[in-house]
Amino acid sequence: MDGRAKSGHDGWGAIVVHAGELWGTVMTNGCLPTRRVLIGRVGALIGVFGTFLLPWQSAGAASAPSRVERRGQGRAPLVMLDPGHGGKDPGAIGVSGTYEKHISLAAGVELKRLLEAEGRYRVALTRTRDVFIPLEQRVEIANGQGAALFVSMHADALPPRDRDVRGASVYTLSSTASDPESAALAARENSADRFLGAAYRAVTPQIASILSSLVRRETRGESARLARQMVGSLEQDVPMLPNPDRHAGFVVLQSTEIPSILVEMGFMSNPQDEGFLRRPAYRARVASAMKQAIDAYFARDREMAG
Repeated sequence: MDGRAKSGHDGWGAIVVHAGELWGTVMTNGCLPTRRVLIGRVGALIGVFGTFLLPWQSAGAASAPSRVERRGQGRAPLVMLDPGHGGKDPGAIGVSGTYEKHISLAAGVELKRLLEAEGRYRVALTRTRDVFIPLEQRVEIANGQGAALFVSMHADALPPRDRDVRGASVYTLSSTASDPESAALAARENSADRFLGAAYRAVTPQIASILSSLVRRETRGESARLARQMVGSLEQDVPMLPNPDRHAGFVVLQSTEIPSILVEMGFMSNPQDEGFLRRPAYRARVASAMKQAIDAYFARDREMAG
């Protein structure tokens, strides 16, 4: 149990942000909420009310799987793959009309097949069909099933003036973006929940910073290690963006316990990338490189445990 649970924080349950600047703690009847961020309006200030399940639990509350439990305790570790977008959210639309949601799901299914083939992992998808799932629900699915890793899969698009930009890249969560392009990408990905309709509230940079601050240092380190291994594996087989190991405030990477990365497999706005990603053989190539990185990640774990 996190040491903070012993220091009188059992009743700490909510963070309120007014106009993106003021935030403080609110008591919630002595117990912590479930792991979610519930974003809404706070009066005329257009603030944000967010509740977070922290790495500790109050007495009597159901506890989330510990890190050791996530690693299996004799069971194969669970890898959660997250095909981006879906349903009424098409994601990026390619130059020839290809929908990102179809590419991400097809690539996710292929990576699942490869990971399960050797029996070393249990593998689940946040979605297995063309359906819309809010970003925070994707995180909850991974948390609820006790995933050891979370890998979100996407294919971005840029305006026509940047159609020559191509290549894969890998992202981790950070309160500040590594570059303006990553900040813009995070804003685009975080806006996927606009398809919720009236319930949608944009994630401000201030809220992204708070989400990032709740991620445990150990989880950050593991996410960064996985990202480095993913970049090293992908760059052997597929075109990459310059400086492909990047970070920004992605809502879907907000889990406090699960090492999480987001992989952009290429650009739907680039004719070459879109053409390649439409081909099953190329998606299998990308999935194979991603599998090698996941293999390397868990191999290092086994070395450290041994």
